[in-house]
Amino acid sequence: MFENERYIKEFTDLISEGFIFIDKEGKIRIYNKKAKEIFGICHEGGIGHAKGKINVGDIVIIADNALGKDDGGLEYKDLEKIGIYDNKIEYKDSFIGIGIYGKKNLPVYKYEKNSQDILSIDTHFQNVNIRVQINFLKKFMDITVKNQIFKLSYIHFMGHIVVLDQDTKEVKFYQKEGYTARKESIKDLLLGKEFREKGKDAKELDVIGKDIFEIHEDGDTIKKFYQVAKGMNLHYKDKFTQINGFPTLCTLVPITVQNKRVGAALKVEDISALKKLIKERDEALLSIQHMEIKMREEKDSKDLFSDILGESEVINNVKKLAYKAAKSNSTVLLLGESGTGKTLLAKAIHQASKYKNKPFVHVNCASIPKDLLESELFGYEQGAFTGASTKGKQGLFEVASGGTIFLDEIGEIESFIQVKLLKVLQNKTFYRVGGTSEKTVNVRIIAATNKNLEEEMIKGRFREDLYYRINVFPIWLPPLRERKQDIYFLVQAILPKICKRMECEEKIISGEVLYRLMEYEWPGNIRELENILERAVNISEGNSIDVAHLYLNILNNKNANIKHIKSLKDSIQQAEKEAILKALKYYDYDRNQVMRVLGIGKTSFYEKLKKYEINSFKKTENSS
Repeated sequence: MFENERYIKEFTDLISEGFIFIDKEGKIRIYNKKAKEIFGICHEGGIGHAKGKINVGDIVIIADNALGKDDGGLEYKDLEKIGIYDNKIEYKDSFIGIGIYGKKNLPVYKYEKNSQDILSIDTHFQNVNIRVQINFLKKFMDITVKNQIFKLSYIHFMGHIVVLDQDTKEVKFYQKEGYTARKESIKDLLLGKEFREKGKDAKELDVIGKDIFEIHEDGDTIKKFYQVAKGMNLHYKDKFTQINGFPTLCTLVPITVQNKRVGAALKVEDISALKKLIKERDEALLSIQHMEIKMREEKDSKDLFSDILGESEVINNVKKLAYKAAKSNSTVLLLGESGTGKTLLAKAIHQASKYKNKPFVHVNCASIPKDLLESELFGYEQGAFTGASTKGKQGLFEVASGGTIFLDEIGEIESFIQVKLLKVLQNKTFYRVGGTSEKTVNVRIIAATNKNLEEEMIKGRFREDLYYRINVFPIWLPPLRERKQDIYFLVQAILPKICKRMECEEKIISGEVLYRLMEYEWPGNIRELENILERAVNISEGNSIDVAHLYLNILNNKNANIKHIKSLKDSIQQAEKEAILKALKYYDYDRNQVMRVLGIGKTSFYEKLKKYEINSFKKTENSS
């Protein structure tokens, strides 16, 4: 039977499934190339390393999504090898740890129970930048050391380990698939077992002649495989099972020669590859679905926001965001200079929303006297103050109930009204001026400002908690000077409306007029464009508007150009401040992450926080 094993091996290496044959003693006689690929025995790519073992002083980095499951039976006591003494770490906890082997130096570690999202550590340990993450959603873990990424994907459980040399701080060992077969689990290595070399020229693990239990875990499939080789009457075809943590589709066949059992064969298909194909198909279908949704949203945004004129990329992006805002209940904050069309956009969002058949109440907070704004917004009871109506009065929030209230120029309101407004945003409740009964309103809030509210916050003129309440769905409207390609569309839409309102024949503009309009910097934005066109219609006598009919404030235009040019020092400082603020927000105020991504040291980072008056602590709803 075994005389022709070499030829059989050559034949089995050609088939697309894994093939393993063991004799009646449980010794491996054939283990084809595909089986080695499935179980990671010949997967030796990467940067490579020499054989060896962990020595005292080496840096050990561990990522384990379930302690004790697929790591050689790791326990919390084993972690004492890298200086972690914590008996609260339990079986199946998700764990990340970085420590020094055989020493009690202060380690860095985290652990969680029933993790659902991402567990990560990003640190500067022993002068080495190390980042470790376990992604439970996408089922992978990676260990990054000095920009070298060691990534492993898993199906159920996995233990990942990277070891750095104590002297050179270079990678001495990294984990790869097939560590169960190589006996290179985390526990094996922590207990002093040697690891094999890796890389292009590394010698392949020789499994021929080894006991099947030396290469594979003592699981149900391997037990049955061994028992059938010994004489048990069992066979099956295409059975879903798991071997060494790999999901497989197996066929088990007893091998009998002249009525004598000589062993058993196991044909193995890697269904993780099938799962990958199914995932790729699902992702492709999902991508098509997202594309269809995106195309539908783009069409709807153009149809529903046709009053927002222009076809530039920036204004189309505004329309898309406005469409999404209209479909949500979140508070919207419109940002931009005066005259950019914030009021028009607020009305368009209301009209595209489920509130379109309910009131739209526009409140210009800057135009109402400060001592009257509270009573205008929230109403008052009879006799609340001198001159108050004997019947009392509804506030604008009550008038807008069921619909939308648009708080224009919200940056102008006084701090005591900001407190009351915060309560409305949080609970949709308030008291009228002089009232004792609490009013409840169901109202959609859209706010707008031409101020930099973050700067107002730093100066103490705008409450931080209110800012984070209204800045749920911000939309920035670009100034006209940043979308000059839209001027032609704006003129073509605005000019006929002006002529109709003024009851005169429609007028056109010359090419030179359009050129002058494109050259102008528009400090007053679209509102200024409308005024200039209306004046031109008034003074032009024929049906054509020429350059002589334009009134462009050239002095203001030059000042606008100068105004928007900052010194190099100011520009650098502004860019630094914005970069820090963005990074803090993106990394959820994890200062270590921010320092790493910005590439600056701790001292420099905290100096810049102080210089730019940046609060680096996470904002909360109750912060003030």
